[in-house]
Amino acid sequence: MALQPAQSQFAATVRPVEVPIKPGEFSDAELMLRVRDGDDSCYNYLIEKYRQPIIHFMFRMVRNQAIAEELAQEVFLRVYRSRQTYRAEARFSTWLYRIATNLGVNHARDTKHERSAQTVYLDEPDPETGTTPDVADPTPSVEQDLVRDERMKAISQHVMALPERQRTAVLMHKYQGMDYKEIGDVLKLSESATKSLLFRAYQTLRERLKDFV
Repeated sequence: MALQPAQSQFAATVRPVEVPIKPGEFSDAELMLRVRDGDDSCYNYLIEKYRQPIIHFMFRMVRNQAIAEELAQEVFLRVYRSRQTYRAEARFSTWLYRIATNLGVNHARDTKHERSAQTVYLDEPDPETGTTPDVADPTPSVEQDLVRDERMKAISQHVMALPERQRTAVLMHKYQGMDYKEIGDVLKLSESATKSLLFRAYQTLRERLKDFV
C-alpha cells in the first residue's frame, strides 16, 4: 500500500533508534553516517573519543589552553553542521583533522600580529600529563634547566618559522603520532610527497638546531 502524504512526511522524519555504542562495534565512518541519519548518540560518542586528541592538536598549534578548547569545540560544531554532506570516502579521522588543521591555520593567520611577541615552547610539559618526552632526567640541575630553556626557545622559533604546511605536518607527525598516509590525506598530498615534506622540515630543523643536539 502506498503511503499517504501525511504518512510519508512522518516516515521521512523518523529518527533511527539511539542505542549505546560499544567500542569497536562500528567504524568511525559508520558512526558518522549514523549521525548524518539523525543518531545524536553516535555524535556524542565521537566527541568523547576525539575531544582530547583534538584539544591537544589545537594546543600545539595555538599554545593557549583556553583557545585550544574553544577551537576544538568549533571543530566539532563544524562536524555536526557538515553531517548531511558527509561521505565516507576517507577515514573519519582524516576528515576531522582536515577540519581542525584548516581552523588552526586560519586562526594563526588571523592572530599573527598578536603572537609576534609570544614565546612558543613546542616541547614544554604537556598541560595535562606534565610529561616532556624529550627530557630524560625528571630532576635536572640548574645548568640543565638553562640549557633546556634555551633549547625550547630555539625549537619554538625554528618550528614556527617553517613554511605553513611543513609546520603542520611536523605537529601531526611528532605530537599526534600520525603516519605519512594520514598526514598526506589531511594535507591532500601523496604519501611520497608527505615524506619529502617532512624530510625537508626535519632537515631544516636539524641544521638550525645543530648547536643544541
